[in-house]
Amino acid sequence: MGVYQEYVVPHLVNLAMRNRQLAPYRERTIRKAEGRVLEIGVGSGLNLPLYTSRATELLGLDPHPRLLAMASGKPRSVPSKLIEGSAESIPLDDDSVDTVVSTWSLCTIPNVVTALAEIRRVVKPDGQLLFVEHGLASEDGVRKWQDRLTPVWKRAAGGCHLNRPIAALVEDAGFRISKMETGYMPGPRPMTFIYEGSALPA
Repeated sequence: MGVYQEYVVPHLVNLAMRNRQLAPYRERTIRKAEGRVLEIGVGSGLNLPLYTSRATELLGLDPHPRLLAMASGKPRSVPSKLIEGSAESIPLDDDSVDTVVSTWSLCTIPNVVTALAEIRRVVKPDGQLLFVEHGLASEDGVRKWQDRLTPVWKRAAGGCHLNRPIAALVEDAGFRISKMETGYMPGPRPMTFIYEGSALPA
């Protein structure tokens, strides 16, 4: 999760997904977060300075202590707590957060179905999931390349999957997508098909 954001993106696909290209996606997503927020895969805290006063509390979850240590030094405008843990077993009560944020994290979680079920469990009935992810493309030709490349890519890129159908996974977890835009970022198409949107508990 965080490792993908911080190391795989800049070093393995820097032509396609360098941080300056990701910044507008991050900013659009983070500024919509409100209330008590849980960020999945907070990594070294690139998103932390982007939260606005609409967020009253921020919980940053990541399984990597080294990245959490880096995140602890990032400036923050919202009261926050960093938690070492996995999205597959979120250490929070049911219906306890208003917003869950995931930015380029769902691609690397080993059991993404379990993680999304956990996200659905902790988000309030009137809460929201905000996401920007890369995943399965819309064109058959690109999808074929994603399927071919993913077994090798996973080993080279910290478990990252190129071919996860993000929208379908979110809906199957019990969410209704309220808004979503898709399209390619500059770079190799198998690695740059983006899903950006929001979803509500169904």
